[in-house]
Amino acid sequence: MTTATTRSSDRRISPVFIGILAVTAVTGWATWTGFSDQPGVAVFLFVTAAWVVSLCLHEYAHARTALHSGDITIGSKGYLTLNPLKYTHALLSIVLPVVFVIMGGIGLPGGAVFIERGRIQGRWRHSLISAAGPLTNVVFALVCTAPFWLHAVDGVPPYFRFALAFLALLQVSAAILNFLPVPGLDGWGVIEPWLSYKVKRQVEPFAPFGLLFVFVLLWQSSINREFFDLVDAILRGLGVSYSDTSYGYDLYRFWT
Repeated sequence: MTTATTRSSDRRISPVFIGILAVTAVTGWATWTGFSDQPGVAVFLFVTAAWVVSLCLHEYAHARTALHSGDITIGSKGYLTLNPLKYTHALLSIVLPVVFVIMGGIGLPGGAVFIERGRIQGRWRHSLISAAGPLTNVVFALVCTAPFWLHAVDGVPPYFRFALAFLALLQVSAAILNFLPVPGLDGWGVIEPWLSYKVKRQVEPFAPFGLLFVFVLLWQSSINREFFDLVDAILRGLGVSYSDTSYGYDLYRFWT
């Protein structure tokens, strides 16, 4: 019913997203074949482009779920085109998450698409809309680690394997951080519909600072260590070793 209210142009994949996919494919090929005499540059471009693709899919999942839950304005806002320039704030949604990766190898989430929550009925629908984004990161992490848990890495070139391992680390960290019940993050959006009006009103002023709060906490050495121990434990369960992610991160930061 809801999809009938969107025009075909509202659902047409943006050339911007196709361009990002093309960069991902070309740099992935360069990483796989060792085409570049500077593998770190190829890994940097491949992982960054793939990370941006995952950010677009993350926001698309929010938007698509909202559309089918009752917000029929999603299409006209351009969210279904996968164009990152259509987000409410491209700086928060794309630029900052890339900066977080470059600075500390952390898959911190960015901004979000604007959803007209008043059009959506039912607490479960509101929770599902918020959960859809980080669940996309979970799926992306499973895809990246598939060669590892399927024991099919023998034929994968080392540089590409390391790049996949680091990209998987970003996806796992993004999923964990997104699911934190911190105001402003998706985890808060999952539980918020089930909270009392009084609690929501008390927490509302802090929502704009939730992402900054998490970022500051992660720069604390003890918390950072515990967080990445958790990420590494999950990756080990998926067959990805610490050495793979470490080599991937070192290649990514080729300038160091």
